[in-house]
Amino acid sequence: MSETNSVYAAYQGNTYLFGGNAPYVEEMYENYLANPGSVPDSWREYFDALQHVPATDGSQAKDVPHLPVINAFAERAKSGGTKVVMASADVEMGRKRTAVQQLIAAYRNVGQRWADLDPLKRTERPNIPDLVPAFFGFTDADQETVFDTSNTFFGKNRMSLRELLNALRETYCGTLGAEYMYTTDQAEKRWWQQKLESIRSKPNFTVDKKKQILDRLTAAEGLERYLHTKYVGQKRFSLEGGESFIAAMDELIQSAGAQGVQEVVIGMAHRGRLNVLVNTMGKLPADLFAEFDHTAPEELPAGDVKYHQGFSSDVSTAGGPVHLTLAFNPSHLEIVNPVVEGSVRARMDRRGDPQGKQVLPVLVHGDAAFGGQGVNQETFALAQTRGYSTGGTVHIIINNQIGFTTSDPRDMRSSVFCTDIVKMVEAPVLHVNGDDPEAVVLATQLALEYRMTFRKDVVLDVVCFRKLGHNEQDTPALTQPLMYKKIAAHPGTRKLFADRLAAQGLGDSLGDEMAKAYRAALDAGKNTTEPVLTNFKTQFTVDWSPFLGKKWTDAGDTAIPLAEWKRVAEKITTIPESVTPHQLVKKVYDDRAAMGRGETPVDWGMGEHMAFASLVASGYPVRLSGEDCGRGTFTHRHAVIHDQKREKWDTGTYVALQNVSDKQAPFVVIDSILSEEAVLAFEYGYASNDPNTLVIWEAQFGDFANGAQVVIDQFIASGEVKWGRVNGITLMLPHGYEGQGPEHSSARVERFMQLAADTNMQLVQPTTASQIFHVLRRQMVRNLRKPLVIFTPKSLLRNKDATSPVSEFTHGSFQTVIPENKTLKADKVKRLVACSGKVYYDLVKHREAKGADDVAIIRVEQLYPFPHKAFAAELKKYPNATDLVWCQDEPQNQGAWFFIQHNIHENMQDGQKLGYAGRAASASPAVGYSHLHQDQQKALIEAAFAKLKGFVLTK
Repeated sequence: MSETNSVYAAYQGNTYLFGGNAPYVEEMYENYLANPGSVPDSWREYFDALQHVPATDGSQAKDVPHLPVINAFAERAKSGGTKVVMASADVEMGRKRTAVQQLIAAYRNVGQRWADLDPLKRTERPNIPDLVPAFFGFTDADQETVFDTSNTFFGKNRMSLRELLNALRETYCGTLGAEYMYTTDQAEKRWWQQKLESIRSKPNFTVDKKKQILDRLTAAEGLERYLHTKYVGQKRFSLEGGESFIAAMDELIQSAGAQGVQEVVIGMAHRGRLNVLVNTMGKLPADLFAEFDHTAPEELPAGDVKYHQGFSSDVSTAGGPVHLTLAFNPSHLEIVNPVVEGSVRARMDRRGDPQGKQVLPVLVHGDAAFGGQGVNQETFALAQTRGYSTGGTVHIIINNQIGFTTSDPRDMRSSVFCTDIVKMVEAPVLHVNGDDPEAVVLATQLALEYRMTFRKDVVLDVVCFRKLGHNEQDTPALTQPLMYKKIAAHPGTRKLFADRLAAQGLGDSLGDEMAKAYRAALDAGKNTTEPVLTNFKTQFTVDWSPFLGKKWTDAGDTAIPLAEWKRVAEKITTIPESVTPHQLVKKVYDDRAAMGRGETPVDWGMGEHMAFASLVASGYPVRLSGEDCGRGTFTHRHAVIHDQKREKWDTGTYVALQNVSDKQAPFVVIDSILSEEAVLAFEYGYASNDPNTLVIWEAQFGDFANGAQVVIDQFIASGEVKWGRVNGITLMLPHGYEGQGPEHSSARVERFMQLAADTNMQLVQPTTASQIFHVLRRQMVRNLRKPLVIFTPKSLLRNKDATSPVSEFTHGSFQTVIPENKTLKADKVKRLVACSGKVYYDLVKHREAKGADDVAIIRVEQLYPFPHKAFAAELKKYPNATDLVWCQDEPQNQGAWFFIQHNIHENMQDGQKLGYAGRAASASPAVGYSHLHQDQQKALIEAAFAKLKGFVLTK
């Protein structure tokens, strides 16, 4: 480091040189310059060092006292000795030069407000003073004045005001209006300016390209009109009025393939979905017609309507084959978006493609839903985070300017554009008039190029209209008479474009010929998009066949050999010397090391860690995400060790589970953003595309899963019976009544029990460390891929009674029912208490205090599918038991009681009675008063041993 830099570094490092001390330091320095011996030694040494610093001109001249110079200038100012005189003409020209730059900035910022975007031309141009030259003081006399425009990309360094204004309006106020100036990256701003201004936002396509666009418009319109006449009144959510969207999709896929993309994953709602299936994805029209005719195969337990169906295909592009996937989608608008993002991330990880060069997510939105549904805000918040980034998404909005029956701008939203939500991630927006298909295609090209260059989200807002109602049974003129008068008079986008091409000399009959050819293809039920490849597979294609047709009763070898236990345990409890853990974390790891050696029983955190470690060592990746899941909400996990001596905020972490073996599978743990809905949907999407990874979402508290209820209802619980989609996602939902109030007690077991049918998922509530170990390993070791919901404990995490010996990990498997573990005289048992979860330990404690050896207690660890065989075997052990009691912490109208009583009743002997012990029915999951919680807990435990009361079911 040079002497200059070292002195400057010292100067910066001493805060006493700044702020209120500055005048004092300046006075001290003046005294030093006049007489170095007049200041204290410490200051003199400091000022001496400054004298060796070269002057600003590079010379070695010594500094001189400043005060006399300052005083001299002050005296000259008083006497008027220094004056700057500028001619008034120069002042005015300087002002105009500045105004020109302000005018350029105004058009770049808000020019899109004057853009010609609405095909229906329903509203007047808004008053935007910034876009009027007079606002900046210009008059007609200035129109021919030439100004410097070297900071633009119009191809001229100097332009007259008239030329400049025309160029700005052509670029920013035509049928393509861009928003990008809110981005903070100057490189991105200049990129957009160069791309738009150099061509003035006008395409220059070849004749063949224009014909291709017309072909796609013809296909889009042709399918809708064909269906409209052949299947009168049937719902299809027509795309008519937004046909340019199909041209955009065609351009996007073909251009993406040319730029190296090998997979495109699409998520969209129902508007135009059938059109995408046939005209973009290549679904045979004959297959679609069979669904309308109800002659298509019905092989699923439930199935779904045709405009929710997904599809996949392979198409040929200039860059090679591209695999297309259209995600299955429920009617809940926008919820598919994070599912698609998760699916894309899984594909990226499988390909080793961290930047998303080979996989492209495309999300298609409606204008009303885009700004109206909060899941979009959550999904955008994920976009640039480490655990959820997908290298940028291309968003396309089919903006038909109406949401159901709402089209009045005073009611539709509180922002100018439906896209304003994207400003939170600085995603640029290209608004484009759907009646200008060439502009739509140009905007698509620019959007894709931006995404591939900067790896960020970008939005294409295709402003169009909805020719028919929300669905084909709707009469929109009831609520939008003016809008639908304009729509009725509109000739259609295809007709307008065909007429334009005819005027350019491409032939008057070109459009009609294409329409006839398309109609003939539909009549024959043939492909309408070419070429669609058949039987094409890549090395990244997932084979789901091993996971189909399996039963939940299939066995899985979840125990591991003792030698492997010890090896893995040592690996995950060893902290490198270069890492200094917090003392509390060090104790956790020291304790776990002892557990690994078999010196102490294994607790929950160690059991969970050993499950993860043994899986990655066996080649199964593990992905764990959720709020606080690195540490664990209840500080039991500590999967990520934070070096207490780290010096940089973005370094100094150590993950032992990433160091199990040299060739282990990845272990990823992600502390998510504060979101339930989007994060859970993302993980569902990830698991839907990777059956070989243990994908876990952990709620901070189980109660918070209700923030993601749409994902649970529409995807996790019903995705397989509706769409045939197999998924092995795991949910960890902390659950337990410890007096923490209504929002920190219940994972809403009853809601999952209500959703449980058709063997659609597995609901478990483990109560020991070995049980969590086995159930996590079972999820991967078996070839059954069903969602697994684990109601995980809180207080049991540190309860010594819930620990397990090493032998339970090296032998055995997950027990769906845990028998009575106390030696009782079976013929003396009069009552059998069945329960699930931590209440078991309260019951055992009370039984010991009461000396009630005539009561056996069994734990139902798997609530669904109900383990009839194992449960019946326990009942048979106690032939003289006259009654059974189901005991639970939850209120009577919650928990498992109403959903499990018929399963218990089915296995009872004639004459046996079934009673209930638990909290009374309640509108709230739990009470907030500590003393009331204790009273309720005491009462329900006592009721389990008392005379049956209330509802009693007799076999």
